[in-house]
Amino acid sequence: MQQGAIGVFDSGYGGLTVLKEFVKQLPEYDYLYLGDNARTPYGTRSFETVHQYTLECVKHLFDSGCRLVILACNTASAKALRSIQQQDLPTIDPSRRVLGVIRPTAEIVGNFTKTGKVGILGTAGTVASQSYPIEIEKFYPEINVFQEACPMWVPLVENNEFDSSGADYFVQKHIDQLMAQSADIDTVVLGCTHYPLLINKIKQFLPSAVTVLSQGEIVAQGLMDYLQRHPEVETLCSKNGNRRFLTTDSTEVFDQHASIFFGEPVKSEHLALQ
Repeated sequence: MQQGAIGVFDSGYGGLTVLKEFVKQLPEYDYLYLGDNARTPYGTRSFETVHQYTLECVKHLFDSGCRLVILACNTASAKALRSIQQQDLPTIDPSRRVLGVIRPTAEIVGNFTKTGKVGILGTAGTVASQSYPIEIEKFYPEINVFQEACPMWVPLVENNEFDSSGADYFVQKHIDQLMAQSADIDTVVLGCTHYPLLINKIKQFLPSAVTVLSQGEIVAQGLMDYLQRHPEVETLCSKNGNRRFLTTDSTEVFDQHASIFFGEPVKSEHLALQ
């Protein structure tokens, strides 16, 4: 079988914070990033719509040669991953793999909490899906999970307001509402790949003893472990150190915003989904 890049999918820009860690920890691999910016945000859409959009993008990455695709998007991981893995992959190509960002985080969260009280900050869609409580319970049934939906945080980040004083109100509001659910929360998961850009403000309004977990490093380590455990997948991942970026919206706008998330200049190509 032909080798191909590792596909990285997100509804917009947030997955670039995950890709940034992939490149840092696994620089030898080729990566093909696809941001569905024309149809973002996914966080407020129905399960059916998120599944449809995500599957269309995953199929394009498959058609582009990817044997392995990472849904670097919490909403897509929460609302579409299970259906794609269980219903769609067997008919598309059982040898292909699609992984998400929630399970790797759930697997390690118990290493950080001492009180057994964990907070999740995420989009409305991710919180409504209950994916974090369900996945965490599989590994750590003794942990209590508290969730807070933060609908204004993604717009703040995408409008480059994440470091402004105007963001303080919305960050503090949701931190306070999360901590009001339990004063014993000692570990908080940033359950959206946009949120690392808000991490300084998040830490500012959280008690200093609370550990904040950002997904990029966790998911990159999870990918490394997965590739080591599955040589049949790893051998089909090409290794030329190349990175390509696709967006379903304006390349000019994408490139301007993407560099904020990725940490270096990005040159994207336009993708028109049929």
